[in-house]
Amino acid sequence: MNYAVVLYIWYYITKNKYMTEDKKVSVNYQIAIIGVLFFIFGFITWANGTLIPYLKIACELTSTQSYYVASAFFAAYFIMAIPSSIILKKTGFKNGMSLGLFVMAIGAILFIPAAQTRTYNLFLLGLFIIGTGLALLQTAANPFVTVLGPIESAAQRISIMGICNKIAGICAIYVLGSIALKDADGIKAKLLTLNEADKAVELNNLAARVIQPYTFLTIALVVLAIAIFFIKMPEVHEEETNVDAEITGAKTSIFQFPHLLLGALAIFFYVGVEVISYDTFAGFGEHLGYKLDLPDIKVFLFKSQYYLAFPNPHAAKNFATYVGYSLLFGYIFNIAAIPKFISQQKAMFGLTILSMILVLLAVFTSGKTAVISFMLLGFSNAVMWPAIWPLAIDGLGKFTKIGSALLIMGIVGGAILPPLYGKISELIDDKQLAYLMMIPAYLYILYYATAGHKVGREKV
Repeated sequence: MNYAVVLYIWYYITKNKYMTEDKKVSVNYQIAIIGVLFFIFGFITWANGTLIPYLKIACELTSTQSYYVASAFFAAYFIMAIPSSIILKKTGFKNGMSLGLFVMAIGAILFIPAAQTRTYNLFLLGLFIIGTGLALLQTAANPFVTVLGPIESAAQRISIMGICNKIAGICAIYVLGSIALKDADGIKAKLLTLNEADKAVELNNLAARVIQPYTFLTIALVVLAIAIFFIKMPEVHEEETNVDAEITGAKTSIFQFPHLLLGALAIFFYVGVEVISYDTFAGFGEHLGYKLDLPDIKVFLFKSQYYLAFPNPHAAKNFATYVGYSLLFGYIFNIAAIPKFISQQKAMFGLTILSMILVLLAVFTSGKTAVISFMLLGFSNAVMWPAIWPLAIDGLGKFTKIGSALLIMGIVGGAILPPLYGKISELIDDKQLAYLMMIPAYLYILYYATAGHKVGREKV
């Protein structure tokens, strides 16, 4: 499956060989570089879905406290988005990307002392610093992809990045989950039988499991940062973006672009519900009666001792991978259908309605039906970021970088809505019924798809 997706991406990239304004670097080259960055985004972001149940055990947290993983990570987007735009004005897109990767490396290496001391606040600080680096990277990378071609096909290009992001996310959940959550159910049962001293030893051993993967991640981020710094990439100038100069010439502030402000709120709700869909899926699976951890499925090859191990589909720790695969199919749909067969707006309208139907099915059914409904949210969610972003950023001209920063601030929805879900689920003592909080978010996205993106766009 993943090989087929990679081949499709390669086909898309290689068929787009038109040149940028400086006639030096082809678009396919730029898309490939940004694709690597989005792979990094995905791996680190989706790792949070494993960190939440892992840290809940290792640091002895409540459900609400465990969702602070998402809060610390995504809050950085809100706090650092505007500073990121200021930095990008001084450094340019390319150097800003390199700097962001170095910042992320600093956050990743903090996981080592955090694990050694089993200090939850230090984990959260590391996540905040990683989020800070990602805020800088995303503020640069998303508009870069948007302006590489016509605005009408921006959803296609962003969907390519989304595929890179979600393939990485699937890898992160499986790789980190197989390390951090190995025999998680057995450990939870064992902890109940231990005295305080033995319990501390067991928890310290559990906490130490993330040291090695985050050491490798730190090294990878530093190497990539150095590579990006020395790679030749053109700077995309805001004045060259899709824009009517007569309209932007009279504007003095991003607050004079209502469609941008409404788009930032749409990003807020979209990121919030997407993070809920994969960060809470493991807990939802446990609520439905599934085991958190089960042995992987081993498939023997050629009747020899060699085998492949696949994630067990009945293990709740792997449920977020279902969302990841569902998102992949959604992004492939975007690439194939938008704008050739359907517009960005119409696709977002139809799939937002589908999202609400799936939430209702996940809430009011049980077993496999509920799991499959929740999994399919990935498919319906896949169109939202690729559609919202170009609609919100279209026509900003010289305000592109600061406008992108405002949209990045909207990612704070991932910091606010998951803990809110956790709190609601604890208050009503029902993790399933609490998902109804997602419905108002989808209703707003529906509004943006139909009318919100048009507000203030009349030519004057």
